[in-house]
Amino acid sequence: MATVTVVGLGKIGLPLAVTIAAAGHHVRGADINPQVAADVAAGVPPFPGEPGLAGLLAEVMGEGTLRATTDTTAAVADSELIVIVVPLVIGADRRPDYRALDAAVDAVGAGLRRGSLVIVETTLPVHTTRQRITPRLAVASGLRPGTDFGVCHSPERVSSGTVFADLARYPKLVGGIDRTSGERASAFYASVLRFTERPDLPRPNGVWDLGSAEAAELAKLAETTYRDVNIALANEFACFAQDAGLDLLPIIEAANSQPFSHLHRPGIAVGGHCIPVYPWLYAVGDPAARMPVLAREINDAMPARAVRMLVALAGDLRGRRAAVLGAAYRGGVKETAFSGVLPVVRALAEHGAIPLVHDPLYDDAELTALGLQPYHLGEPCDVAIVQADHAEYARIGPADLPGVAALLDGRSVTDPALWSGVPRLAIGTGGPVRPGPEAMAQDGQYAFAGVPIAT
Repeated sequence: MATVTVVGLGKIGLPLAVTIAAAGHHVRGADINPQVAADVAAGVPPFPGEPGLAGLLAEVMGEGTLRATTDTTAAVADSELIVIVVPLVIGADRRPDYRALDAAVDAVGAGLRRGSLVIVETTLPVHTTRQRITPRLAVASGLRPGTDFGVCHSPERVSSGTVFADLARYPKLVGGIDRTSGERASAFYASVLRFTERPDLPRPNGVWDLGSAEAAELAKLAETTYRDVNIALANEFACFAQDAGLDLLPIIEAANSQPFSHLHRPGIAVGGHCIPVYPWLYAVGDPAARMPVLAREINDAMPARAVRMLVALAGDLRGRRAAVLGAAYRGGVKETAFSGVLPVVRALAEHGAIPLVHDPLYDDAELTALGLQPYHLGEPCDVAIVQADHAEYARIGPADLPGVAALLDGRSVTDPALWSGVPRLAIGTGGPVRPGPEAMAQDGQYAFAGVPIAT
């Protein structure tokens, strides 16, 4: 069994570390946050909401197969295999901010020994593994890549709240800077992961070596950017459907009954650490890209668009209390990364409303720390807007929001039967079908775009 250092004990890195330790490898979990390292050393998950993590962490800590440290370099010096799971974020300029990743790579390089393999699971712009990370490792270690040490990219493909299931469900993609690096990474993950059968896949589920670091980088960016572009298209359809008086959701079901259509659902915002970020990472490697950038613009505009829908439904918002339901970026996950809550609150304030925020996962102090004014169900409000698809909101009705005069459901999760007495609009739904502006009937004559049609 190998000695492995996992660098970064966050929501992806820690579940991966305990998975590797549970497979029998000796794992050093390294994190620069002393509190995170202390929590892990005590067998306590430093974050909530990951089913199965607490039990598995306690198990591997009890067996002594996982240790936590803040000294990355020392841990690496004692390991033959290193996995880096440090986030790459984007700045206000929508460019990657490499500082945290570079610091982690330099710390790894300082302890790197001959014969080691470094695997980077951080999602990266294409060419980053070979052209940025590998040279930094070489400089910091004084070793030669491909000769003295190997490097592989193997993008994480899991989501918070379902990490362990996702590790088994999705093929593990790898791509090395050379053939040997890819083969070593493949053998390592095959020793760690147990995959569920997937008859829908073109080949058996398991570790898939894509042949190069660049191919592995692009595969991750392609799958996530596709989702953002797809959602942007659904949002365009949703706004049109509303104007046309059509309910889009059954239309999407109908379209997707044909096997070549895979339309996603529209919504008020696209949040999280992944989908709003990775199209920009793709654009770094492909400056000529147009569609991913346009999709980002469409999806970023949805919170303000939703507030305009609320204005059309409820009228002037000046001085009115607006309850925003949901601070989290998605239902059941206590995370606000790129959540739609801030742009929704900002748009409401620009319309003169008084934004108040409720979320079943956050207490008042936590909401206040986010710069949000807390709202409690049962308190008076004038209008409401659903921002997160928490399960609790499927049962919410006007009695929970005393005085509410209109509801804009940004996630289509509320029950319309509970809102029969209050104007309600869900993104993707519309009223009675209305003819488009091009079709007009006058004295039995029809026209399209102003051109008479013979009847």
